[in-house]
Amino acid sequence: MIKKILIANRGEIACRVIKTAKKMGIKTVSVYSDADKNALHVNMADENFYIGASPVNQSYLVIDKILKAIKDTGSDAVHPGYGFLSENAEFARKLEEIGVTFIGPNAHAIISMGDKITSKKIAIDAGVSCVPGHMGLIESADEAIKISHKIGYPVMIKASAGGGGKGMRIAWTDEEAREGYQSSKNEAANSFGDDRIFIEKFIEQPRHIEIQVLGDKHGNIIYLGERECSIQRRNQKVIEEAPSSFLDEKTRNAMGKESVALAKKVNYDSAGTVEFIVDKDKNFYFLEMNTRLQVEHPVTELITGVDLVEQMIKSANGDILSISQESVKLNGWALESRIYAEDPYRNFLPSIGRIKRYRPPSEGIWKDHVIRNDTGVFEGGEISMYYDPMIAKLCTWGKNRDIAINTMKDALDVFELDGIGHNIPFLQAVYDHDRFKSGNITTAFISEEYPDGFSGAEVNNQHTRRIAAICALMHDITEHRAADISGALPNHERHVPDLWSVEIGGAHYAADINGEEGLRNISIKDPDGGLDTLDMEVLTSWKPGQQLVKAFIDNSRFNFRAKKISEGYKVWHRGCEFKVSVRTPRGAELSKFMLEKIDPDTSNLLLCPMPGVIVSVLVEEGQEIQDGQALAIVEAMKMENTLRAEKQGIVAKLNAKVGDNLAVDDVIMEFETE
Repeated sequence: MIKKILIANRGEIACRVIKTAKKMGIKTVSVYSDADKNALHVNMADENFYIGASPVNQSYLVIDKILKAIKDTGSDAVHPGYGFLSENAEFARKLEEIGVTFIGPNAHAIISMGDKITSKKIAIDAGVSCVPGHMGLIESADEAIKISHKIGYPVMIKASAGGGGKGMRIAWTDEEAREGYQSSKNEAANSFGDDRIFIEKFIEQPRHIEIQVLGDKHGNIIYLGERECSIQRRNQKVIEEAPSSFLDEKTRNAMGKESVALAKKVNYDSAGTVEFIVDKDKNFYFLEMNTRLQVEHPVTELITGVDLVEQMIKSANGDILSISQESVKLNGWALESRIYAEDPYRNFLPSIGRIKRYRPPSEGIWKDHVIRNDTGVFEGGEISMYYDPMIAKLCTWGKNRDIAINTMKDALDVFELDGIGHNIPFLQAVYDHDRFKSGNITTAFISEEYPDGFSGAEVNNQHTRRIAAICALMHDITEHRAADISGALPNHERHVPDLWSVEIGGAHYAADINGEEGLRNISIKDPDGGLDTLDMEVLTSWKPGQQLVKAFIDNSRFNFRAKKISEGYKVWHRGCEFKVSVRTPRGAELSKFMLEKIDPDTSNLLLCPMPGVIVSVLVEEGQEIQDGQALAIVEAMKMENTLRAEKQGIVAKLNAKVGDNLAVDDVIMEFETE
């Protein structure tokens, strides 16, 4: 039996493996770089081993350093997690040579399925439906354009060794094919050390649905249902659910049988995932097989009750698979929200820095729902520019899809995260979207519903009035506390009114608060008469200084996050951000005469949209530029971002050069003013 596992990974997946290993009574060893010396996975493991500098090509991707860690710690098995060395056949072979168990599939399966071109050939031989495309390698951008013409636009340009959305571009024109080819090659080389590229037909309005397979070393292979992974941006999954609301039992079984046939073709003997693209008529086409544990594996675990990490360890140990296909039952519904350190209001650009506040919702199992949070961070920790920006995977389970969604919305409402940009507002907006709730989703959901980028969810007037009422109550509580402070000047008793004027989102309300404590009756009136007066009973235990506001309105839960600002609060709720001003009626009258601060004009500046490194400056001082022209390329977290001109002009000054590390809003270049 395996006694000590070295986890050749970091972050939340390392923590996830450690949890199961401890449950099984197995010792664990973590490896860490300079950037991860204080990381959560380091603190959770029984032993730790330093493997080098922060960049992955100097630490987590260096096989010799991992092998030294194995030898020095006496580990008899390695779990690679996902990414890094998880699909590196050479690494698996070297472990076999030194008699160390690789907790993953055999090297043959990794080679066969890890390369997208080879895997498609094997899939065809196994009778699996495949997307039309060019199976050979592509040597130049000109060749990429010729192939794209032959297949027919739109096409998907992919890195052969790619994964996690890296090295992938969609091209609709020759220009996009040329640019996508080069960008994909660059990203693939930087992320995987392999710049081979292939092209396939891009199917419009597709769903991305994958099948979880599980095998042992005795030829037994089963599938554990499917996962819907269609909510994506930049080919990176954002929300996953299991099962899919789109599939029927017939299609599910057909996809499962083909997945098992493919796995048997390469003698697969661990947890793996077969990914399909599914069209509106439920025709499905093989995309790739990931020979590792998937990021989204928790949703499968929640609906099947199977611990996939445990099964991987048992399979690697040589145990016979104890689960039969007939025993697999899909119970309820599960959702996973990937919480990233990225700014949805800046086109999801990465955000780095220190986490000043990290208070996720409480995990637990209740009668009709479950909350689970897989994470690798902690309050006070840092998000590094060197690694993937994932903060946590918030998962919920319910007896049906509606319960799972409502549980997720409530969990996101109380998730406190400060210090870095994050995508929680965007996730909230998606879950509140009618199209998502109906299940009518495709991989184009984000681009179709937010074509101009995300600027916040659609405002719900009922929610707005509820926020106005609670903020008035919060201000009232604060004012009463201030009035009760001892030591005040004599003969200057402070009177706290019951009527407050509330301004939120450009709307004005009069909030009349009745009662002194506990359950309060609040009337919200529109002074302009546009809306009927709303009477509500509000109960809250909120105290001044708390950022999480939990309340009950007419016996219904209503939560949001708030931060004190001058004359009111800044509020975040269900993907919306509000400035709420609470004043006395007289103060509201006088506020109309206050001047508004105007933001400075930055139209003649190219600002860095994210923390990153300048990898290319494509123009010179004095050069005339055109609308849409590429100006510079910034790289962060292994992703290249091309910055383009918004209008015609002339470059007046270059403020940054190749190799410079820039912060958000640092000036890259200036343009001549008209």
